[in-house]
This record gives sequence, structure tokens and C-alpha cells, in this order.
Amino acid sequence: MPTTSRSSPSRRPEPAADDEPADASLIAASRTEPERFAGLFHRHATEIMRYVTRRLGRDAAEDVVAETFLVAFDRRHRYDPARPDARPWLYGIATNLIRRHRRAEVRALRALARSGLDPVTEPFTDAVENRVQAGARSRALAGAIAGLPAAQREVLLLVTWAGLTYDEVAEALAVPAGTVRSRMNRIRRKLREALAEENHDG
Repeated sequence: MPTTSRSSPSRRPEPAADDEPADASLIAASRTEPERFAGLFHRHATEIMRYVTRRLGRDAAEDVVAETFLVAFDRRHRYDPARPDARPWLYGIATNLIRRHRRAEVRALRALARSGLDPVTEPFTDAVENRVQAGARSRALAGAIAGLPAAQREVLLLVTWAGLTYDEVAEALAVPAGTVRSRMNRIRRKLREALAEENHDG
């Protein structure tokens, strides 16, 4: 894994058009015109809903996403206007709320480990993975992800599922970028070991 910040291969949302205000501008305007905050919701809610649903399932995700934007609205006066993109901030709030649902997340990953229906870890495709059948690979990796410490799992899924860069993950989790890189290095090593074991067993 590179040691510099990078974008995930996940498809990132299109940036705001030139005639649309940046997230920071919407948030600043909403301090005196609260209805303007709805623009932030319409811009990002679908993406965050997709991310939280993958982690927790739809029922829990609906509550988490609703609460994410309620918390963001309540904290809008503290938002740093120097950060035009609010995605790391919103994902950070959502991640804090997801922490209340650890058991649901692990259950979802264990189910994925049994079924192998969701190709979670495409960013890790390489010569090792190419020797393993796709279904077995997904199951092995999902099981390995379920067994990761929560702090490592958060970093991995913010990179691979939310499509955040290392710097954005650091912002979302309020940790140094170097911490994100070191966690990803450890994660990659563990996932390679899981693939190697699955390949050997197969």
C-alpha cells in the first residue's frame, strides 16, 4: 500500500458544479438560514446511506443517517469553513454513531463471510488474489474484516466503501494521517494472510 494519501478506486461523487456552492458555503449560510442545510443533505445523504447500509443493514442505517444529519445540523456553527468538502466531517459523525452498532456490523460481515455475495475488497486485487476464486476470496476477506479491531475496520471501510483518501479518513476519525497509513499497512498484511490461508486450504 503506498505511503502517500490516495483516493480509493470507489467511484467518488461528482463535485459541485461551478454555479453550486461548496459544502462549506452551504453550512455557513445555514447558520443564519437553517433551511439551506437541506442542500447538504440532498448532496450527500444517498452516498452515506449506501455506506452505512453496507456496514449495518438498512433498518439500522436509516436511523444512523437521520441522526448523522441531525448531529451535523446541531454542530454546523463549529464547522471549519476552510474545508470546502464536508464529506469527511459527515463520515466522521456517521462512524461515531455506527460504533453503537458493533454487533450488528460484525453479524453483517459474518453473513457475508458465509455467502460471499459482496466483493468487498476489490482494491486489494493482486497476484495473490488472482490465484483464489472470487467467491472464496470474498468470504475469506469478509471473515478477516469481521475479525479486525474496530479501529482498523473503520479505516478500511472508509477507504474502500466510502472512497475517502487517507487524509480524509484522518480528518473523519480525528487521527494523524500517519496513523491511517500504518493501520492500512497492518490491515493489508492481515488480509493477505487470510487470502493465503484460503488459497492453501483450497
